Amino acid sequence: MSNQQTSTGRDEADTIGSHAAARSALDVLLTDAALDERGAGRFFSAPAGARVVSGLARRPNRLARRAGQLGAELARVASGRSELAPAKGDKRFADRAWNDNWLLRGVLQSYLAVHETVDGLIDDAELDWRAERQARFAASNVLDALAPTNYPWSNPVVLREIVDRGGANLLRGGRRFVRDMSHAPRLPASVDTSRFEVGENLAVTPGSVVLRTEVFELIHYAPSTEDVLEVPLLVVPPTINRYYVLDIAPGRSLVEYLLAQGQQVFMVSWRNPDALHGHFDLDTYARGVLEARAAVAEITGQTSAHVKAACSGGIISAAAVGHLAARGELDDVASLSLLVCALDNERAGTTAALTSREVAAAAVAESARRGYLDGRALAGVFAWLRPNDLIWNYVVNNYLLGKDPPAFDILYWNQDSVRLAAGLHRDFVQLALENSLTRPGALSTLGSPIDLEKVDIDTYMVAGVKDHIVPWENAYRSTQLLGGHSRFVLSASGHIQALVNPADENSRSNYRVVDDGPSDDSWLAGASVVPGSWWPDYAGWLAARSGERRPAPRELGSDRYPPTAKAPGTYVHAA
Repeated sequence: MSNQQTSTGRDEADTIGSHAAARSALDVLLTDAALDERGAGRFFSAPAGARVVSGLARRPNRLARRAGQLGAELARVASGRSELAPAKGDKRFADRAWNDNWLLRGVLQSYLAVHETVDGLIDDAELDWRAERQARFAASNVLDALAPTNYPWSNPVVLREIVDRGGANLLRGGRRFVRDMSHAPRLPASVDTSRFEVGENLAVTPGSVVLRTEVFELIHYAPSTEDVLEVPLLVVPPTINRYYVLDIAPGRSLVEYLLAQGQQVFMVSWRNPDALHGHFDLDTYARGVLEARAAVAEITGQTSAHVKAACSGGIISAAAVGHLAARGELDDVASLSLLVCALDNERAGTTAALTSREVAAAAVAESARRGYLDGRALAGVFAWLRPNDLIWNYVVNNYLLGKDPPAFDILYWNQDSVRLAAGLHRDFVQLALENSLTRPGALSTLGSPIDLEKVDIDTYMVAGVKDHIVPWENAYRSTQLLGGHSRFVLSASGHIQALVNPADENSRSNYRVVDDGPSDDSWLAGASVVPGSWWPDYAGWLAARSGERRPAPRELGSDRYPPTAKAPGTYVHAA
């Protein structure tokens, strides 16, 4: 996927849009995690294959044509005339032996030929949207599993390691395999957890907990400038992850960066719920956002605050702000920022096609029985959405090469899972299936019917082109749901990389931006590519809406909300 601006912007826009079949949605993430702790159960769909067979049976000429094309391509492979090559950037086949060794080159090209044929057969079957996504995703998972890189006898890197180490790598990898398969989510370890500790080298921006409730802790970060902007910023993280991805490490922390720009920053840190907190629902968390906002306003002496929310935290915050709009209290919020968040779940990618009301009902019943949705199971679902990067890559590294997984802060955060309260799980699944945030009055929060069009405040939205959790097209549609002026930023990164996007001189990132864009993606063709991180753009946007500068407070909190503990607080450590 090209990230460079070209003279044919429309072509690039089409290229970006064509990857929608590899995307996902909230409803199936939550249903699969509840029903299958491995997260893989329904991703290998026999019914999807049956539908492809049925579609091709009605079009035998297309099946014959594809078979003929495959036979011809395999003949070219055998004679050394095939020009098939892996996609640019496919790290699985980076070793030169895949090109230089005639036998391995033939194995690779045969694999690519089969992959291309299966993909074409799914096209030829002319399935409806849901069936097509089911079939393509199932086929992709099977073919990814069968890649020659996943087996010691056909991976040149592994073969060399076996010779160099006398097979010791396979013995060590075997021990790792037994250990990993002994507990959920029964996947290869993706990170060396011994290198990180929250509060020591992760989530280290200075601050204090100034409010603790049954649901959340509120962190007030220490200003890092002599003067601060008047209007404070409240950050609402996802409920299915720890908050500190937004304060991951020095030099890579969005919180740290915004403090350096003079923002007064506050962070919600959600409690990790257990069976006793199964009653926590959407209203519970929306009430928590409003309680945190009121505390921020009191501490800073302001009547309103910016609200910035990520992923599932954005859904909660949109509902909470919608409640304020319904009560005529929208002045309490200065602006709303939504990061990698979809409020509109219509055709939200592959996983939206993989669920059903019956499966969703079973999943909700299962989490209600436990009182929560296990975060480890949810991590398994996330992994199976990107198996080459998050599963097979580590199968090769950990089991075949016998190496330690990398020490990378984002991967540590990714495995630091939390539970999701049964009540919120139920409300999220229902909200996604009904797509109720898109219809005025279809969702009630805190007793108020929600109409997002009445949220006529300025909004800033960020999405990632390569996001496998929230399709950027769905995130963009929020600009059409919310009232007021919108600024939409499309980062060249994925779900997490779109957030952890440091503004340094060596950044290779870029983004596109549109203000008050149209209802479709026609803006994309003419949008210029802005090099670097979107963080400076966001800081400038916030500053223009944050009033005057004033001396930074000497102490954190207030008489009503005194500091009780140092950041990162206690809830972030709860197992």
